[in-house]
Amino acid sequence: MRHIDDLPHPTKEEDHLTIPMPDGVRLSARVWRPVSSDSAPVPAILEYIPYRKGDLSSVRDSIHHPYIAGHGYACVRVDVRGTGDSEGVLTDEYLEQEQEDAEQVLAWLAAQDWCDGSTGMMGISWGAFAALQVAARQPPSLRAIAISSFTDDRYADDMHYMGGALLSDSLAEAGTMFAYSTCPPDPAVVGGRWRELWHERLSAVDPWVLNWLRHQRRDAYWRHASVCEDYTAVRCPVLASSGWADGYSNAVTRLLAHLDVPRKGLVGPWSHKYPHLGEPGPAIGYLQEVVRWWDHWLKGADNGAMDGPMLRAWMQESVPPSTSYEERPGRWVGELSWPSPRVEETSFGLGDRHLAGPDEPTPEPRDASVRSPLSVGQFAGKWASYNAPPDLPYDQREEDGGSLIYETRPLTERLEILGSPRVELEVSADRPVATVAARLSDVAPDGRATRVTYGILNLTRREGTGEPDPLAPGERCRAVLELNGVAQAFPPGHRVRLSLSTSYWPLAWPPPEPTLLTVHEEGCRLSLPVRPASAPDDAPPFEPPEGAPPIRSTRVTPPEERWEVTRDLINYGAALDIVKDRGTIHFDAADIDVGCRAHERYTSTADDFTSPEGESTWTMRFQRDGWDVRVRTSTTLTCDAMQFYVNATLDAYESDRRVFSRTWNETVPRDAL
Repeated sequence: MRHIDDLPHPTKEEDHLTIPMPDGVRLSARVWRPVSSDSAPVPAILEYIPYRKGDLSSVRDSIHHPYIAGHGYACVRVDVRGTGDSEGVLTDEYLEQEQEDAEQVLAWLAAQDWCDGSTGMMGISWGAFAALQVAARQPPSLRAIAISSFTDDRYADDMHYMGGALLSDSLAEAGTMFAYSTCPPDPAVVGGRWRELWHERLSAVDPWVLNWLRHQRRDAYWRHASVCEDYTAVRCPVLASSGWADGYSNAVTRLLAHLDVPRKGLVGPWSHKYPHLGEPGPAIGYLQEVVRWWDHWLKGADNGAMDGPMLRAWMQESVPPSTSYEERPGRWVGELSWPSPRVEETSFGLGDRHLAGPDEPTPEPRDASVRSPLSVGQFAGKWASYNAPPDLPYDQREEDGGSLIYETRPLTERLEILGSPRVELEVSADRPVATVAARLSDVAPDGRATRVTYGILNLTRREGTGEPDPLAPGERCRAVLELNGVAQAFPPGHRVRLSLSTSYWPLAWPPPEPTLLTVHEEGCRLSLPVRPASAPDDAPPFEPPEGAPPIRSTRVTPPEERWEVTRDLINYGAALDIVKDRGTIHFDAADIDVGCRAHERYTSTADDFTSPEGESTWTMRFQRDGWDVRVRTSTTLTCDAMQFYVNATLDAYESDRRVFSRTWNETVPRDAL
């Protein structure tokens, strides 16, 4: 990334402002704005997240907020209520209180002497969720948003459930927020009340996974803040982005298809990263795009921000399987509208382990059965890749050994797809609760198989409503799986492979019992969204990534990253261990040392479908002269055929003296899951 010191407007920074809420709680904000805004007000841009502006997000924040401020905006980074240096407590995500607070923050910003009364919101992940959800509430000052890595559907397309199946990322994210929501504010910022505020947080929290497990259906809990419930509620322009390696690869195209406001979309090869920090590369000049967006919609500049294609997407070239890539080869392609008339559905019939294209006969249909072992899924990678540690899916050949596979003959010409593949199945099962996972792979001539995309469906949710309808054993039913959106090229000589399995652990929690699934091939098909390889790219190039110079930080202890799959062939146990240890970092501006270590562990035994266990353990430590505090959280999820069991602990320390401890042992019934 190119770091830019010489920006159009000299800026100044205010480390800690407090914004009052109607109930007396005060939220903590950091503001970067042009010096000239004292006399010439500017629009304000809000990023609103729970990730500690004073330390853990401070380096990242220092790259983009001063950059945008230097182009004539007041950039405001606010800690969500109950996190960082804001008062109050945070007990769950996207609550009504959180969104009311955001509206109050926007109103406060619009009323400041240095603001011209117009605002925008930006963010990635939580910040993008917040911006989209608040936009649907139509606060009067909000003129536009720019969002990355988000969803419009909290039940069907978030880290909690996929096709009605429970995702292990639900436990992982619950562990993350269990830790972040129990960390203390900084006494150097909030003063002598820090301990009182900290203990208020410690006493209020419960393990977040409990709420998510108690809502296994699409109910009012998930419909709240899901913009897909009413797209017409969003009335401001939207710049939306994500990455094909991210779990949130689908929402960009859904917004383009369903919103009725000025909108632009871009999807790169990235994991869960801002596009200017994108990994795998290439990263792009996203901040330049964002400034152009703000200039057009907040300042009225006639700068061509809406020119060109509605969607720009990175068409990925074929690569060998790997858990990490520095760069994904490919090219940008553009579509003037979405859905695009250039993308046409091409169907492949299933028969005798073969995918038959439209110009070839389908082999005689038959019945094919599969009962997958629990080991299928150990090379699945993360639902949402962060590219650290390496967490992308590895070679699919071992997974395919426990799956039912169908594949094309070697391709005679290049095949490019853009959009969401669909699998239509006629199936029967020998158990009332069953799961099917469908994976699409690019198979090279040497046999190596790179997963391109996938989908999962709890067959009790096959009607798409979220309401369970248990299977009648042996009775046929129709099931449709929408696979994650992708842009992928398959070269001549390669094969397209569809793999079907009845488990995908630990990415998704398995059903209560092993299931024999029978695929009745007649009427089954794979539909691919084919973009003609000869179609023009229609995508102007992006500028190289640039941003402001990051603030100084110093590594005190080294990081550790591990992703290890182990198998015990005496006791038939299998384990996946994921370690993300940032080490200890000294943040110079705050004069604070921060350590952050997360360990996820997923285990199972043989094909005992009640043996899976997931554990998420976090340790967060904050130190400076005269102050040393630590929080340790642990959440364990186990099951039997009828129940989920959550066991959790929370311990807080001052100078290695434990000052708070609490334990949870909770049971949640399984609801056809």
